[in-house]
Amino acid sequence: MNEVIRAIKERRSIRKFKPDMPEKDDIRQVIEAGLYAASGMGTQKTIVVAVTDKKLRDELSESNREIGGWKEGFDPFYGAPVVLIVLAKKDLVTGVNDGSLVIGNMMLAAQSLDLGSIWIHRAKEEFEMPEYEKLLKDLGVEGEWEGIGHCLLGYVDGETPEAAERKDGRVFWVE
Repeated sequence: MNEVIRAIKERRSIRKFKPDMPEKDDIRQVIEAGLYAASGMGTQKTIVVAVTDKKLRDELSESNREIGGWKEGFDPFYGAPVVLIVLAKKDLVTGVNDGSLVIGNMMLAAQSLDLGSIWIHRAKEEFEMPEYEKLLKDLGVEGEWEGIGHCLLGYVDGETPEAAERKDGRVFWVE
């Protein structure tokens, strides 16, 4: 089987990560794969904020928990040590689509590097908060940005889940 198709079929959303930080080169490769995602009219108007700082990672997780309405102590980032936040220009008509492709590419790249990943929502709400708008400004990111999602990375703690059975009736041929 082709290695890309294998990564697609074997990738799973991981909900328990080891605290060990992946190699920086692996994180860079995952990000680079995301930057090669297709974008509407080739605009490439998405960015990735790579968070490996534990303090900021924990603050983001807590904000995400509050937005999601979970009980105190729950970690919606499942212990993942790396948070890759994808944002798109607010005025970009294809922003959600383009950002989604970036996250998909990064998840497949993570799988190919034996890293676990999961897509976590609520980046939109986070990056409407003043502290995260300030983070972007502090990083030198200009303009107005919309959070698309988080791609969490790390080493899988435990067994990788099995694939769910694919549902029938989802393909229609016109020949």
